[in-house]
Amino acid sequence: MTPNYNLVLPFDFLKKISKNNNKEWFTKNKLVYQSAHAELVSFADILLVEMNKHDSIETPSGKKSLYRIYNDVRFSKDKSPYKNNIGGGFRRATKQRRGGYYFHIEPGNSFVGGGFFSPNAEDLLHIRNHLSADPKTLKKILNEASFKKTFGSLLGDKVKTAPRGFDVDDENIDLIRHKQFIIKHYFTNEEVLSKNFHILVSNTFKKMRPYLDYMSEILTTDLNGESVVSRQ
Repeated sequence: MTPNYNLVLPFDFLKKISKNNNKEWFTKNKLVYQSAHAELVSFADILLVEMNKHDSIETPSGKKSLYRIYNDVRFSKDKSPYKNNIGGGFRRATKQRRGGYYFHIEPGNSFVGGGFFSPNAEDLLHIRNHLSADPKTLKKILNEASFKKTFGSLLGDKVKTAPRGFDVDDENIDLIRHKQFIIKHYFTNEEVLSKNFHILVSNTFKKMRPYLDYMSEILTTDLNGESVVSRQ
């Protein structure tokens, strides 16, 4: 598919809103925002096509992948009404494929992320039990030279000591302490504005697959390796 997006307009809009983050300015520039948003939809649409070449994506369209630019300020110290970025996410299809993909467009801070941002209590306990019993495969994936070069280390919030029911002296406690299991890769402004940025993003997401697929295996099997999907 021939690229039909241009992220210069969204970049320019985001630079301006970061300096004019108020309702009056946004209202005056609503048409500019709509044009910028349309470019992001085109980008997300073509990225979705690329993603489905190497993974099965549940998200039905690029437009459906994009998050709103409006901030939820109810419980935030930052009362800015609008975000200074435009992001989007793709859900993997079927119960066997777990985890998600996220892309974040922001001048000077554009990145993609993947993994498990908010696992529910049952999934989190299941992951921790697996990692306590046998962390070798995950550690091997995280320590692969190509993985570390692309994503660095495993990110995400952690508990301060040890989760309830786990020993603080467990040799795998650094992994078990995680509440989130996230990996990221950052892009330069030049990369974001290149004509084939969707290819760069898709290829980076593809490099996440060993990690996502193994975490999916953890979440869909018990400690004996038997499938738990049919029991859900």
